Amino acid sequence: MSSISLKNVKKAYGKDTPVIENLNLEIKDGSFTVLVGPSGCGKSTTLRMITGLETVTSGDILIDGARVNDVAPGKRDISMVFQNYALYPTMTVRDNIEFGLINKKIPKEERDRRIKEVCEVVGLTEYLDRMPANLSGGQRQRVALARAMVKEPKVFMMDEPLSNLDAKLRGAMRVELINMHKKMGTTFVYVTHDQVEAMSMATDIVLMDKGKIVQQSSPAELYHNPNCIYTAQFVGSPQTNIIDGYLKNNVKLGFRPEKVRLAEIAENEGINIPAKVATREMLGSEIIYSLETKFGVVMCKTDVDMPVDTNVKFSVAFDSMYLFGADTYRIPFIEELKKEIVCVFR
Repeated sequence: MSSISLKNVKKAYGKDTPVIENLNLEIKDGSFTVLVGPSGCGKSTTLRMITGLETVTSGDILIDGARVNDVAPGKRDISMVFQNYALYPTMTVRDNIEFGLINKKIPKEERDRRIKEVCEVVGLTEYLDRMPANLSGGQRQRVALARAMVKEPKVFMMDEPLSNLDAKLRGAMRVELINMHKKMGTTFVYVTHDQVEAMSMATDIVLMDKGKIVQQSSPAELYHNPNCIYTAQFVGSPQTNIIDGYLKNNVKLGFRPEKVRLAEIAENEGINIPAKVATREMLGSEIIYSLETKFGVVMCKTDVDMPVDTNVKFSVAFDSMYLFGADTYRIPFIEELKKEIVCVFR
C-alpha cells in the first residue's frame, strides 16, 4: 500500500496557460480515491503525472514519502488501467495476464499462484484459455484489471476504465471494483467524469475544475455539505436548485430537489412557495417535477403523484437549505438571513 502527495505541482505545455497550477493533493494509504470533474478539468493529467507518463513542470510528487519526479514510470510500482483495454489479440487470457510477470522475471511457480488468485477475484478462472476476441466487453475489461492486479503494485490507477461498457455492465463492474479494493487493500486512484461512479465507489472524492481542487471529502460530505455552488450542482440529479437575485448582498439560496416538500410548514421552520407543475417525469419509485414559481423553475423529486398544471404550495425547511455568497462559496446561516428569507419567499 502507498500514500501519494502532490506538492505545489504545476503542469504547462510550452507557453500555454498551465493545465494544472499549484496543485496540492494528499491521497491516503489504502484509500479508494476518485478524481472527478468535467472534461478538461485536469484529472487525467494529474493521474498521468503520478504515474510518470507526464512530466511535472514544477513541484514534487511523492509516493510513500519518496520524491518520484525523476523515477521512470516502470519503477514507480504502479499499475494502470485505461478505458482502452490494450490486450494482445494473439495471446490467451492467461498469456495476457502473465506477460508482465515474465518481463519482470518472476518465477513460474509464483506466476501461477498470482494468476490463480487474481482470476478468482475478478471471475476469469474459466476463461484463461480463451482469446480476447472471444470475450465480451466486460470480460476483456476484467482481463485488463487482472493484468494490472497480478503485478501486486503499491498503487492501482484507473483512467475511465468503464466508459466503453454499457450502463448495466458499468453497474456490475462498479460492484466488482469495490469488492476488489476491499480484498486487496491497495491504494486505488480512479479518474472519471461520472458522478455516479465517484459517489458509489470512492472512500475519498477529489472534485476538480480548471486544474484546481474544488473540494476533497468523503462522498457523504460532498453531497450533504458542499462548500460552493459548483460542488452542490455537480453532485446529485437533478441538480441542486439555486435561486439568485432575491436576497440582499447577492446571497444565493440553494436546496436539493429531494428536499422539496409538497406541503406547507410553519414559517419559523422554513419557507412556503406557491407553484404550478410544469413538467412531470416518471422514474418508477420517484417522480421528477419542474415547478413554475415567481422565483423561476424549481426541480422537485418525490413519490407524490400529481398531473401537469396542478397548482401546489411547496416548502423547504431551513435545515435543508444552503446559502452561498457573491463568490459562490458557502456562508453561515445566521438568524437575520432566516428572517429575510421568510419575508422574500412567500
